[in-house]
Formats: sequence, C-alpha cells, structure tokens
Amino acid sequence: MSSAACIFCKIIKGDIPSFKLFESEKVFAFLDIQPLSRGHALVIPKFHGAKLTDIPDEDLLEILPVAKKIAKASGAEDFNILQNNGRIAHQVVDHVHFHMIPKPNEKEGMSIGWPTQETDMAKLKALHEEIQSKM
Repeated sequence: MSSAACIFCKIIKGDIPSFKLFESEKVFAFLDIQPLSRGHALVIPKFHGAKLTDIPDEDLLEILPVAKKIAKASGAEDFNILQNNGRIAHQVVDHVHFHMIPKPNEKEGMSIGWPTQETDMAKLKALHEEIQSKM
C-alpha cells in the first residue's frame, strides 16, 4: 500500500480528522476510535512503512517516550504496549503503529493468550547461536 492510500498517512496530513495527542517531526499520536479501554491511543512514526523492520531506527526513538507520556497523562496504572507486524500477527493497518492500551480491570483493555511451548534446552541453545551470529 502506498502512503497516499494509507489511512494513517491521511490522519498525519490532516485529511482525516483525529483526536491528536502529540505531534513532532517524526511521531504522531492520537486516540484510537475503536478503543479497548479509556485512553487507548496509537503512537505512529510519520515515516510510512508496513512493518517495524521497514522503519529507520532514528524514526523509532521517540515512540516509547511518547507512549509513556500518554500512559501517565491518561492515568493508566496498568497498561500494555502492543505492536503487530503482518496479518497473521493481527496487524490490520499497513503502517507501523504502537498501541498504548490501559488495563483498568479484567474486562477492559487487552486480553492475551500465551500458548507457551515445552522447554527444550538443546533447541534453545541452537536457536541462540543462530540468532546471535546474525546480530
């Protein structure tokens, strides 16, 4: 998807209205219009890229500090920071975005399944060596 057709790029440009919370040269933040809880916000780089791996490192540096400021300003004591990459990983809009989702109680906010796998130390050691060699 080109940046011209991207809903988040249109929000950044002001072509689509938003409840803007923060804007700088590289970052834009606004309230999610389909929130999971009160204060649910999106923090996005202005640089258009579908996945985290598409965004230059310097464009990502402001993201977490902005999410932190929004969490504090919203009064969220418990919250999740979520960033999805690809359809199978639940990404809907093809522009990198970080969710700051307050978790005020068990019903509101984000719910997570955590299907852990059995520990296999030999496989972990091999994986560790493989990943570390590419870092």
